[in-house]
This record gives sequence, C-alpha cells and structure tokens, in this order.
Amino acid sequence: MPKYYEDKEEDNRACAGIREDFKACLLQHDCVVKEGKKPSECLKEGHCKALQTSFFECKRSMVMPKICTLGAARAIMMA
Repeated sequence: MPKYYEDKEEDNRACAGIREDFKACLLQHDCVVKEGKKPSECLKEGHCKALQTSFFECKRSMVMPKICTLGAARAIMMA
C-alpha cells in the first residue's frame, strides 16, 4: 500500500506510489542506515526485492500495454 502524505508535492509520474515505497524501503533499510552502504549496493545484495520487482513490472506495463489485457504469458507469446 503506497504511503501518501498531505504535506508533500504530488508526483504524477508513472508508478509513483511504488516508486516512493521502494525508495523508502531502501533508504530506511539497515543495510543503508547502520552499515552505511549505498542503496545500489543493498539492491545487489537482494534487499527490498519484492518492491523492486513490483516497480519493474509497473514500469514494464507502461511500455508493453498488452500485458495488462492479456497477461504476461500470452503477451509474450503473441509478440
């Protein structure tokens, strides 16, 4: 569930809610906060993997609209 706040600017980009949750997950993860690593390093270690996958799928659905109507397996077969 995306986290929305009243005091922040509205983000009209595609997948804004997932992007925000993904960013928050990385920046608040122990890998970044306690160990002092870069978020990109934590991604390579597999942290916040579910949100990363959701964000990727959301962005991909913007490029491949057949996925929304047909489902991933059928859209790939028809391409």
